[in-house]
Amino acid sequence: MKRAFPVYDICALSDDQQHDLLVSRFAPYLQKHQNLSLPHKHTFYHVVYFTKGGGSHAIDFKNFAVVPNQIYFMAPGQVHRWNFEGEVDGYIINFSESFFRSFLLRPDYLDTFPFFTGNIDDEVINLPADMQADVTGIFEQLIKESSRNGKLSLDMMRVLMIQLFIATARQSPNSSRVTAPNYNYTLLQNFRKLVDEHYITLKLPKDYAALLYITPNHLNALCNDMLGMPAGELIRERVILEAKRALVNLELSITQIAGKLNFSDNSYFTKFFKKYAGLTPEEFRHNNLNNGNQ
Repeated sequence: MKRAFPVYDICALSDDQQHDLLVSRFAPYLQKHQNLSLPHKHTFYHVVYFTKGGGSHAIDFKNFAVVPNQIYFMAPGQVHRWNFEGEVDGYIINFSESFFRSFLLRPDYLDTFPFFTGNIDDEVINLPADMQADVTGIFEQLIKESSRNGKLSLDMMRVLMIQLFIATARQSPNSSRVTAPNYNYTLLQNFRKLVDEHYITLKLPKDYAALLYITPNHLNALCNDMLGMPAGELIRERVILEAKRALVNLELSITQIAGKLNFSDNSYFTKFFKKYAGLTPEEFRHNNLNNGNQ
């Protein structure tokens, strides 16, 4: 039986760079960490820009085709795997949650970028032709700065990364969020954070509405307007996502996972999972195991 999928921090993936930051060309990084083709988690933010390659990559069990001039972003805690075809290259940045904190004095700054909010559909971006040279230039400057030492070099890398984030975020239809998040956007982000904290014990929109000091109708209207789904569906999606993450760990039985997610019994968990995921927990685990062995 396989052990649980690993959770990597930056120290585990780097021998000689800062514990809060790792910058590299992608081909040598991939060669060194071939085991990352298996499902795994990160404790850090993760950015990859492909300049060459094919195949697929999955973020929280949603698959994306790998194409040149594609950039993807991941927040800490998401499950990830690669399945590349042929020669792959580009650039990679791994950085800790604390890397920007003292520099910006805005703990929520990264949350203003759509691709760092945990919404998978915002995390993979195919860059237009007129951006590709500029983005490649930023990564080349990051590689150059990473070979230097000292606080000023780290600050320069922070500036370059923010430049990269802003330039990429401008490709989003919601780019105005980056500089001026409005009340509804901030409220939605607070709702998502609360769901991440309490999805095991709080299952109903009214529970979260009370924590946000708004009515359940207001919360549902907000989610329908900004996400195209009611608040209850977002809560259920979070429970299903965590169930999928747990099912990748073959050391946990279905009954243990049901208990961990606060379901009264295994039967109810199985019915819930099948209703919203389209297959039983056993079928999901079997399919994921087969894909992992390919």
